[in-house]
Amino acid sequence: MNYNSAAELRAFLNENGLGMRKKYGQNFLINPGARQALANALDAGTGEAVWEIGPGLGAMTSLLLERGLSVRAFEIDGGFARALRELFAGNANFTLIEGDVLKTWHDQPPAPYLLGNLPYNIAATLLAGLIEQGRLFRRMVVTVQREVAQRMAAAPGSADYSSFSVLCASAYRVKQLLVIKSASFYPRPNVDSQGVLLELRDDAARALPPVFYPLVRQLFSSRRKTVKNNLAGFIGTRQGLGQKPPVALAEEALARCAISGGRRAEECALDDFLSLAKVIEDMGIS
Repeated sequence: MNYNSAAELRAFLNENGLGMRKKYGQNFLINPGARQALANALDAGTGEAVWEIGPGLGAMTSLLLERGLSVRAFEIDGGFARALRELFAGNANFTLIEGDVLKTWHDQPPAPYLLGNLPYNIAATLLAGLIEQGRLFRRMVVTVQREVAQRMAAAPGSADYSSFSVLCASAYRVKQLLVIKSASFYPRPNVDSQGVLLELRDDAARALPPVFYPLVRQLFSSRRKTVKNNLAGFIGTRQGLGQKPPVALAEEALARCAISGGRRAEECALDDFLSLAKVIEDMGIS
């Protein structure tokens, strides 16, 4: 299989009665330099286990196997899954998990590494689910649409900073890698993509207050509102309010954290959200 040639990939698809499905966001990375750069960024050693999301016809899979890695590949397309079984038949280091990764990953053994070309429609959902449910990796390298990459790595105060930025930062150090132009893919998408490196934080194993993730989402839910107003709305939906109204409890929590209630969520750093979640937990609000 020549993974660098759009013509040969197209011929293989035609010969095997396979088609590209737009709903799956299928695009083959035909740029060998980009594939090497992504594998290098993963920096996994021989014999290590890696999850691969969306292997397609196995361009990255073959590269990972050549490097001596044990690959557990998640593929939703039944036709591609059949091709992968044939292409890597007999390779003891290749395991295929067929189906929607959002539904199948929960039952799979953990691995220290993850690599994937993530479609726009599942990228945030998959990464958020893995982080919130504690399935963490030593290192992840993902290819996503460039706007998603910018959101993942955004800093407080920037236009791209969001609850997704905070979620990623809560477990990983996030670094944007190479921009991959649309011409590097077949079929050619309408937008550029970007590789993103996520390295596990040293304190990632710390126990977060159960309210942390829902709190962060709520504080970003109405970006025009102040932290105080969004926090009062959040408290109003929780248990353990006692006799005080939600606004008074919000003011008390913010005062304990030395956070101005007039700020917006996009002005707050990870430590602000962590402090606020801990105070809310200490106040008996669950």
